[in-house]
Amino acid sequence: MHTCPPPTAALNEWLEAYGTVEQNYGHLLLEQKSEINDDLVDALRPYFESAHLDAQEYFHAQVGISLHPDAAGGPPPVCYPACLPSKAQRGLFGEVVAGLVTEAYQDEFVGRHAWRVPIFLFREHDDVEKYLWALRFDPARTREIYGRHGSDFIGIALNAQGELVRVIAGEAKWRKSLTDSVVASLLLGPKEEDEDIGEMVHNGRGIWFEVNRDSPIPHGLRQLQRLLEQRDPDGHANAILSIDRAVFGQGPPPGRTNLVLIVGNGARRREPASVLIPWEQPPTEYTAPHDLQVVEVILDGGDALIDDLYSTLWQGA
Repeated sequence: MHTCPPPTAALNEWLEAYGTVEQNYGHLLLEQKSEINDDLVDALRPYFESAHLDAQEYFHAQVGISLHPDAAGGPPPVCYPACLPSKAQRGLFGEVVAGLVTEAYQDEFVGRHAWRVPIFLFREHDDVEKYLWALRFDPARTREIYGRHGSDFIGIALNAQGELVRVIAGEAKWRKSLTDSVVASLLLGPKEEDEDIGEMVHNGRGIWFEVNRDSPIPHGLRQLQRLLEQRDPDGHANAILSIDRAVFGQGPPPGRTNLVLIVGNGARRREPASVLIPWEQPPTEYTAPHDLQVVEVILDGGDALIDDLYSTLWQGA
């Protein structure tokens, strides 16, 4: 289970928050205001270890690897997630940040719901298991990894009885440089030539396309339920039962909030406190009936932060 609270003091020192909520639309800009250093990495590391613990235990068991110091065979040949390719680690970083900001800044989010992330869905990634299996027997078998399908991140809100009342489903994207054109491609899809007008236009298959057509109850909620059944069936018994009732139509569907998070380094000529997605009202391309929360996390030196974090998970002082 994911049990580590967000390091709020370190986040407040590191990031300046600019949040607005207009009816069913929330926008939060988190802008780096202090340098990335070892103290920040040390503060973030426990949260990232907690987020990846379930997947690490699962994948290592699947491929026959033990991290116990007395295990036979010497040091493990691979260790999730440190042994993953750099690109894959950046994707994981964005998904962990989605959970981190949802838990840490819930008072800035639309609806001010008490969001919890009881477990991350990283084990639901078949290609990672295949990659680790091959790498376990041949350390030279490195390659890029196909992305995981479905919601990048799922959080839940429970009532006093521990029953599910609301779900937040997130799309999280890391990009090395967050320029206007990069973000437009993320939201609207890559550009393709329109033969009718003879120009390059966005193909419409970006984040908004995926969010708008998602099922009312996200598949990631069912995946989270199955993990709760394995990891904490007693502690989350009422949540598990209430998800079943919603899936089978025996109770009201949970409320839903959609989260779109983009994180990366600010563009070279970016003005302080400037946003890449309008904050006054929901983008016109968003047509889903659910509340929408947008988060922009603008960093300086984010690549080095990711490398430092993922190279020292479970190895920090």
